[in-house]
This record gives sequence, structure tokens and C-alpha cells, in this order.
Amino acid sequence: MIEAFYAKTEAMRSALNDEMKAVLGFSGEKPDLFHGMMHYHMGWVNKDLEPEQVNAGKQIRPILLLLSCQAAGGDWQQAVPAAAAIELIHNFSLIHDDIEDASPTRRGRLTAWQIWGIEQSINAGDAMFALAHIAMNRLFDRGVPAEIVVKAMRRFDETCVHLTQGQNLDMAFETMDVVTVDEYIKMITGKTAVLLSLCTELGALIAGADAQTVKNYHQFGLDAGLAFQVKDDILGIWGDEALIGKSASTDIVTKKKTLPVLYGLAESEALRDHYELDSNSNGFVETAVSLLTEAGARDYATQKAITYTDSSLSHLDIANPQGEASEALKMLMNFLLERNY
Repeated sequence: MIEAFYAKTEAMRSALNDEMKAVLGFSGEKPDLFHGMMHYHMGWVNKDLEPEQVNAGKQIRPILLLLSCQAAGGDWQQAVPAAAAIELIHNFSLIHDDIEDASPTRRGRLTAWQIWGIEQSINAGDAMFALAHIAMNRLFDRGVPAEIVVKAMRRFDETCVHLTQGQNLDMAFETMDVVTVDEYIKMITGKTAVLLSLCTELGALIAGADAQTVKNYHQFGLDAGLAFQVKDDILGIWGDEALIGKSASTDIVTKKKTLPVLYGLAESEALRDHYELDSNSNGFVETAVSLLTEAGARDYATQKAITYTDSSLSHLDIANPQGEASEALKMLMNFLLERNY
């Protein structure tokens, strides 16, 4: 399914990458260090800053924006600068997240801070944050009306605040003994869902859709983002390791506070007692997964994902998307929400 989706959106991805390269000053020649760190993170050069094309991520968010614009009756090419801004702000957050999480690798390569140090990588992230805003300004060059550009830029900045609030909560949870399900939903709303909702909202806004349609596109993206994260939480415990590309026990060993775990801890005294033990002890993971299942954590999380998915698709139907873009949007949502990796 995902291969068919990428085939349908090949022109969009090509335009998106051309726009991002223009904004980040990529010429195909060896860049200076300032630009080179950003180019490396984007997958355009290697650690020696020599041109190299490697995995640059799925780029789902910007394509979601362009499809929403087209489905809402707009010209997706007008929205390309906003799509580039979305992907750049996403990657800014990844550069900083890698530092905050002390992650040594991303997309199969060393993270930027592992090569150039924390200080320079923070600077690279800051530069990408600023350049994402410059990308948004390029909407003027595509003939988007000024009042729409101003509104889009305000929503962009508001979402950046929500993103950093979500990351703040995520890090705070690491030192909190008790986190409620409601607190967790608030965190993933900021860290994951608001950026997807901005994509669908901006697509409709740039298309010139009416206020109610824009609102429905916003809610479509928000609920899709929540469903996507809950699905990830489920796969992080019960997923097939061969498909998800990492150990399904990682979330348990690190005692990560995901939705199924928080629900299980609230419902099961046996699980709470078990979580007092050393997670590296023999049989810890297997027992934890068994207790989570017995507590109904998997069923609870699955139902949550279904509820968010149904709400997302309901708002999309109300927005009445048109043409091939509508089909591509539904194809994308089916992949994201029914995937097993």
C-alpha cells in the first residue's frame, strides 16, 4: 500500500525536496560546516560533507499538507513552501531530541551531535528552526494571499510552542513516579498530534477553504496524530521485532511511560509491584507483557486507537475532500493506522 501511495505523490516529494534544498542552500557541492551539518541530518551529504543521498525519512507530514491542499480544491504547488517549512521544523526537533535523549543514531547513521558535538548541533538545530520560518515566507512568492500567509505563519509559530511543550512534558515524565493517562494524552497531543493537525489545517487554509472546512481538516489531522502515536505504543510492546526494526522489549526495559503501560499500572497492583524490580532481571520483560495483557492494557490502547481513527476519518468525510488527493489521503491514513510496523 505504501508503495502505491509514494507512486501517487512522487511529483509532490520531488517539489518538496527541491524547495528544502533551496532554503538550506544545497547546491550539490561540498558545503561549509554551518550548512553541512544540516545537510548531513537531511541525508544529503556524508559525515565528510561529501554529497550522498541516504534515507531522509518518510516525509509523511509535508505530503499530508500538500494532499490536504489539493483535496480542499487548491493548487498543491502553491503550498510547497509550507510543506518544506513543516519538514524542516520536524527535523529541527529531531536534531534537538537526539541531543536531549542522548541518541547515538538516527536513520541508520550517527546523529549530528555524535559527530560535531552538542554545542554545534544545537546551533544547527537553531538554524534549521529559523530557516523553516524563512520557508514559510516563501508562500508570498507562490502568490498565496497575504492574509492567508499571515494566518498560516501565526499557526506555525503557535504549533512550534506546542511542540516544545510536548517535549518538555515527555522529559518531565522520566522523573515522575506517577503519570496519568490524561497527562500522557496531553503530552502526545503536543509532541506528535499538533504537527499533523497543522499540516492538514494549513493545506486547507492555503487552498482557500472556508473556516469550518479548515476546522474539520485540523481535527482530522489531530485525531490521526493521536491514533498514530497510540498505534506506535502498542507496537512498542506487542509488535513483531522483525517488522518494526527494533526490539519490542525496549519500551519495557526502559520502563517508558506509554499509554498501555500507564493504563496497566493504574489497573494492576501486580504490575506496579513488578515495575519496582530491576528491568534487566531475568524474565522481567515477559512477565511485564503478560501482566499488561491480563490488565487489559492492549485492548484499552487498541480501542483508543480505533476511536481516534474513526473520529479522524469522520472529520475528513465532513470536509468532503475531492479527486485523487482524497483517495491518496485515505490510502495514507489506512497505512498509518493499520500498519504492523
